[in-house]
Amino acid sequence: MKSASRLDQAIAKLYNAFNNNTLHPECSKNCAVGNILDNSDFWKHISDNHGSLQLNYVGLVNQKIGKRFNGYTPYELLQIEAVFLKACNYELPFHHQNKKPKNPTDKDVLFKGLSAVVSFLCQLDGIDNVMDYSKIFKLKNGTPFYELNEILI
Repeated sequence: MKSASRLDQAIAKLYNAFNNNTLHPECSKNCAVGNILDNSDFWKHISDNHGSLQLNYVGLVNQKIGKRFNGYTPYELLQIEAVFLKACNYELPFHHQNKKPKNPTDKDVLFKGLSAVVSFLCQLDGIDNVMDYSKIFKLKNGTPFYELNEILI
């Protein structure tokens, strides 16, 4: 039996967090990376600032020895979190004095963050963005270019 890819697992975890109202940008266990890492917050020790792309000593050591967490390198985890926070309208790095959304758990805010993360995860794995629905509206000579079942499979 083939195991699910890191992308499939990450999307499933983020989907569940979004729909169970447990996705929260300001909580290291419930943010994008926290959810991908099974609601763990150990990842916050690979950088000195939430939302930073700068690995600290611990992060650099883990990166250099090739350590992966649920399939992602320390640097990829920082990138994922930065994409999430930026799309949720945070000024990075996250700090109480920096710009942030009025309601960080608003579904529209979280959906923007979730969409950006899924797009980035697809980019990391070199596949088309699964959130891109533009194909269903593509026309050729006034008729749909694709059948809907072609796109959904």
